[in-house]
Amino acid sequence: MHQAQAQSPTIATGDDCHDKPLLAAYYFPNFHADPRNEVVHGKGWTEWELMRHATPRFPGHQQPKVPLWGYEDEANPEVMARKIDAAADNGVGCFIFDWYYYQDGVFLERCLNEGFLGAPNVERMKFFLMWANHHWTDIHPARLDERHRVLYQGNVDEAGFRRMVRHVVDDYFSHPSHLKIDGAPVFSIYLLQMFVQSMGSLSQARKALDYFRAETRKAGHRDLHLNAIAWQESILEGEHSPRDLEDLIQALGFDSATSYVWVHHFKMQPGKHADYCHVKDAYFQFWRKMSASLPIPLFPNVTMGWDSTPRTVQSERWEPRAYPFTPLIENNTPERFESAVREALHAVQGKKGPKLVTINAWNEWTEGSYLEPDVQNAYGYLEAIAKACGKEGAIQR
Repeated sequence: MHQAQAQSPTIATGDDCHDKPLLAAYYFPNFHADPRNEVVHGKGWTEWELMRHATPRFPGHQQPKVPLWGYEDEANPEVMARKIDAAADNGVGCFIFDWYYYQDGVFLERCLNEGFLGAPNVERMKFFLMWANHHWTDIHPARLDERHRVLYQGNVDEAGFRRMVRHVVDDYFSHPSHLKIDGAPVFSIYLLQMFVQSMGSLSQARKALDYFRAETRKAGHRDLHLNAIAWQESILEGEHSPRDLEDLIQALGFDSATSYVWVHHFKMQPGKHADYCHVKDAYFQFWRKMSASLPIPLFPNVTMGWDSTPRTVQSERWEPRAYPFTPLIENNTPERFESAVREALHAVQGKKGPKLVTINAWNEWTEGSYLEPDVQNAYGYLEAIAKACGKEGAIQR
């Protein structure tokens, strides 16, 4: 098994980060036009269409959420430059791009390639990829009583995986803004069970990751830092909570783990919305227990909120059921979010090794979890991060 380095590694961000945690926000890149989406939804479609048509689904429900910056094209480098400045000025030092690679190739990549990497200030922000290897289903929007049609399978065979590795190593790992931990480029995998199933067995999955490491070293990097997404509750089509999660993470040779969103660790009750602090407490209980037993770093996660109702057909009745008809996380005020960020930062301060906190999310608008300013709260959530980090913060108009 690949073992993490014995010494205490540092996070390479361009700053002295021996003791300073790095805050990394997940970035969901479905707010630019993509050929696959246009086949299904029409020319120029993005998920902004769902936000434009979102409505209150029950008494007291606050929708639509309206972006303060407008419905912008994230593949535009000038648009991305403002996002980078707003993030960096308020304490977010890294974007983790939800990255989609299927058997027949990439999906939703223009945001990263044209927008982020083309931004004139890209040097202000680190990035790495989280391979979102789940099925892509037709839920934009979803009907209440219809089974969700799978548009793209999350399974990628060994040949497809090797093509993906070549693309990642050649086109991303050597970029100056790519996050490295102790000289090793970071790469995250969302669904471990799907990956093992795709490779055919646990041993074949381990062999595939060993190949990934070898190719990374051949390209001149010290090693590959593999990050696993750990979670307990299923949400999307094809997701299954792994059995013996800790054993699986270690058997595959991962160097660290984290979570994507708190609802992966809290069983939402049908018909009952959940209080933000209640979900937070459940998540940190999971984090404390697993971080105590896992021999690799478990980076804590902070989630801003949860409201996936924009992904449902607005003209139909709304009933809390399976995704995206899930109950909401309520009372997720900027003040409560700030408290959660402070708790996560405190949790990693005393830990040996790299110090990283993941945040859901920079722009998961259609799931109600975003740091980007909206009309209701303006820059409240970014300012909350700045306060938690002890920064004055800066507003980017």
